Amino acid sequence: MERGKMAIAVREYDAKTDRSAAEAVDRMCEVGTSGKPSLCMDLLGDPLSRVRHSPAYLMLVAETTGPVKEIVGVVRGSVKVIACGRNNPRQGCGGTMKSRTPVYTKVGYVLGLRVLPSHRRIGVGLELVSRMEDWFREKGADYAYMATEKGNAASLRLFTGRCGYTKFRTPSILVHPVFAHRLPLPRCAVVLRLPPAYAEAIYRRRFSATEFFPRDIDAVLANPLSVATLLAVPAGCATVERWSGAEAFLAAPPESWAMASVWDSGGVFQLEVRGASRLRRAAAAATRAADRAAPWLRIPSVPDLFRPFRAWFLYGIGGEGPEAAAMAAAVWRVAHNGAMGVAAVVAAEVAETEPLRQGIPRWRRLSVAEDVWCVKRLAEEYSDGAVGDWTKSAPGSSIFVDPREL
Repeated sequence: MERGKMAIAVREYDAKTDRSAAEAVDRMCEVGTSGKPSLCMDLLGDPLSRVRHSPAYLMLVAETTGPVKEIVGVVRGSVKVIACGRNNPRQGCGGTMKSRTPVYTKVGYVLGLRVLPSHRRIGVGLELVSRMEDWFREKGADYAYMATEKGNAASLRLFTGRCGYTKFRTPSILVHPVFAHRLPLPRCAVVLRLPPAYAEAIYRRRFSATEFFPRDIDAVLANPLSVATLLAVPAGCATVERWSGAEAFLAAPPESWAMASVWDSGGVFQLEVRGASRLRRAAAAATRAADRAAPWLRIPSVPDLFRPFRAWFLYGIGGEGPEAAAMAAAVWRVAHNGAMGVAAVVAAEVAETEPLRQGIPRWRRLSVAEDVWCVKRLAEEYSDGAVGDWTKSAPGSSIFVDPREL
């Protein structure tokens, strides 16, 4: 690629020679609005950390080709198989929504695109995305997708204006601080911890047709960063009295229940809020000082988010029944209590119409009301005629966010 007298070459990232330069690009390209607080990410010395846990991944760098070579841009990508819909049951087979089988497709995910300010608007970002899409095609991907905040106009212009992506889904990122005191659990619910095998069985039977559900959910649950899977059921129900395994639970579930798994993102990256005013920092510190002075009051003290901190992420959120949101709230509280002393926030990303959304607390200042997911069809033909062109499909009520690619 040439722009005037400047030539840029795109190649695969080499951890032995490129790490320092790639880290420098990431640091100089932190997303944030000047003069306003912004959330910055530290990849803990591993530029590949955000994709390393995916089934297949690649990182590309854009480098000047003159006598003195300089890395001026980076991008990461991963490929996996996910659900994009469900097959309708055949007539006469007595099928229901729960019995419909998922339709899977292979997708590539573009993330961590960074270009130095000095080399923007000359096609570097476009070339990086194009080369990553070539790799997606080589791996057999039918679609590519990316995610960014609604306010990131430059990213949206690049992907929707020049790369051919269309806006697809708009989930919300719900973030809540971890307080210094344990939260009481509702008396109406009991929360059980499920071994990975039981969790996998329930996910595959109940949620495998949810959009973006990873076909290798077993690998996600077995990952050391997956802390636990929590199942909330009504107090006093048969499941509490006697747990007979996932199959027995699925055969006769309680009227209402909810589940979610917990991912320790601190094993991949740490976060830090920068650019906050002295007044905001002082107000947060005052809550911690008041709590230390009078712990019996159980004041909701705000953790120190102005230095690097870990985050726990709830994924695989789902449930059934009229009280499912209340069951989800119980799951969230157990996750919060488990994060105490380990993480500073508990986060989740859910669809705009997620039925359990009301059971997931959030602080508005920490959350993202609209995270924009954009998609592009790469294949000439559809991998499954039951769905057709997935980019034009209507959104479902839920979405499965893979914690390996936050």
